[in-house]
Amino acid sequence: MQFLLAFVVAAPLLGALAALLPAPPGLKGKSPEQAVLRHGVTVTGVILAAAVALALGFDHDAPARFQATTDISWIQALNVRIHLGIDGISLPLLLMTALLFFLCALYSYFKLPQGPSPKAFVALLLVLESGTLATFAVLDLLLFFLAFEMVLIPMYFLIARWGGAQRQAAAWKFILYTLLGSVVMLLGLLLIGLNSGTFDMVALASDNGRGLTHTTQLLAVLAIGTGLAVKTPMWPLHSWLPDAHTAAPTVGSVLLAGVLLKMGTYGFVRILLPVTPDGMATFAPYLGAFAAVGIVYGSLACLWLARTGNKGDLKRLIAYSSVGHMGFVLLGIASMTPTGVNGALFANIAHGLITGLLFFLVGALKDRYGTADLDTLAGATGAALYGRAPRLGAFLAFAAVASLGLPGLAGFWGEMLALFGAFEPARGLARPAFLTYMAFGAFGTLLTAAYLLTVVRRVCMGDPEARPEPAPGAASGPALELADIRHYEFAAWTPLVALTVLAGLWPAVLLGLTDPAVQKLLAGGNA
Repeated sequence: MQFLLAFVVAAPLLGALAALLPAPPGLKGKSPEQAVLRHGVTVTGVILAAAVALALGFDHDAPARFQATTDISWIQALNVRIHLGIDGISLPLLLMTALLFFLCALYSYFKLPQGPSPKAFVALLLVLESGTLATFAVLDLLLFFLAFEMVLIPMYFLIARWGGAQRQAAAWKFILYTLLGSVVMLLGLLLIGLNSGTFDMVALASDNGRGLTHTTQLLAVLAIGTGLAVKTPMWPLHSWLPDAHTAAPTVGSVLLAGVLLKMGTYGFVRILLPVTPDGMATFAPYLGAFAAVGIVYGSLACLWLARTGNKGDLKRLIAYSSVGHMGFVLLGIASMTPTGVNGALFANIAHGLITGLLFFLVGALKDRYGTADLDTLAGATGAALYGRAPRLGAFLAFAAVASLGLPGLAGFWGEMLALFGAFEPARGLARPAFLTYMAFGAFGTLLTAAYLLTVVRRVCMGDPEARPEPAPGAASGPALELADIRHYEFAAWTPLVALTVLAGLWPAVLLGLTDPAVQKLLAGGNA
C-alpha cells in the first residue's frame, strides 16, 4: 500500500521523461507519434490500475485513518517532510483523477488536438497528472503548495499550444490569476507553519487551531482562502475560467473542470476547516454569501448564453455552469457541518464525472461542426441530433439531466446535502443568513434546469426559428452527414455514464468513505 501510493504519485513524472526519449525500434508502430500516444495510454492505464489496487487494499472499516503513509524527513531546517497518505476524503478524488487522465489519454490517441509535437503533449499531460495526484496525497503544507503549483505550467502550455481561438490570451489570464492567488496562499501557509512550528497537516489538524491565535487564524484563512477560491473558482474570482475553457482543447477542458477545480475545494476541506476552525467560523457567512451569489450568477449567465440569437458558445456555457456547481460545494463547506461537507465532497466527484462528460460531448460536436456556437449548432442541425446522431443526442441529454441534479443520478445528492447543511449550519453561525443562502441555492437549481433543458431542446431537437450564418469552416445545411458516436468516444464516455448512475443509485459507496473522515476532521482528530 505504501509503495502503491508513492508509485501513483511519482510514476507519471517518470512516464513524462520517458515520453521525451526516442521510442525503441520495436515499439514505434506505424510512426513515432503513434508510439508516444500509445505510451501515454499505457502509463495512465498503469496508474489507474495502481489506484484501483490502492482502493481495493484500503481498509474500508477505518476510512478516517490515514493509510498507505510515507513519512520521510526532507528539509530538516524547516521541519518539512515527504509525508503521503490517503483517507476517505482523498481516495475518491485520487481514483477520479486517475480515471479522467486515462480516458483523456485514450481519447487523444485517436483524436489528438492540433498543435506541436505529440511528445510534448503526452509529457505535459503526465506532469499534470503527477501534480494533481500529489495534491490529493501529500500531508505537508509546503508539499501541498508545490503540488498545487506544479499543475499550472503544463495546463498553461496545453491551452496556449493546443487550444483554439484566443488561446494565448486565455492561457495568460489563467496563469496570472492562479499564480497571484498562489502567492497569497503561500504567505498563509507559511504563517501557519512558522507560528505552529510544523507544516505537518495531520499534526495541525489534530491540534485543531489550539496553537494559533485568533488573529493568526483570520489572516491565514484570508490568505489561503483567496488562493483556493481562485482555483475553485469562486465568484467573483472566476473570470479566468470561461476564457480558459473556451480556448482549451477538449481534454484540457475535461481535466480543468474534472480535476483542477477540485484542488481548490479540497484545500478548504483538508487545510482550513481542521487547522483554522475559529478563522473559518468567522469567514463562513461571507464564504456562504459568495457561494450563493455564484450559484445564481453562473446559472443566469448560462441562461443568457442559451437564448436564441446571443451566439453563446457551448463550451463557455458549461464553464459558467461550473461556477454555479462549485458554488454548491462552497456552500456545503461554509456550513461547517458533517452534512454540508459530505455534500461538498460528493458534489465534487459528481461535477468531475458529469462536467467531464459534457466537455467530451461538446468537443465531439465541435469536431463535427467546426464550431461550438449554440445558434449555429441549433440552426445547422434543424431538428436533429436525435434524428441524425441518436446515440450522441442521447449521451448529451443524459449528461444534461445529470448536471441539473435529476434524482437517481450523481448530481442530485451533493447539491441536496449542501442545501441541508445550509438549512442547519454549525453552532455559532447565523442561521437566518444560511437559510437565505439555501433559498438562493434552491432558486439556482431551477435556473440550472431551465438552461440545460434549453440546450438539449435546441441542439438535440433543433431550433427551426434560428437561421444563423454558419461559422467559417463549419458544416451546414440539410444535407449534412453527421457521424454518430465513434468507438473510441464510446470507450471514453461510457465509464463516466456508468459511474454517474452508480453514484446516483448507491450514494452510500461514496458517503461511507467520506463521512467518518469528515466527522473526525471537524472534531479536530478526536472523533
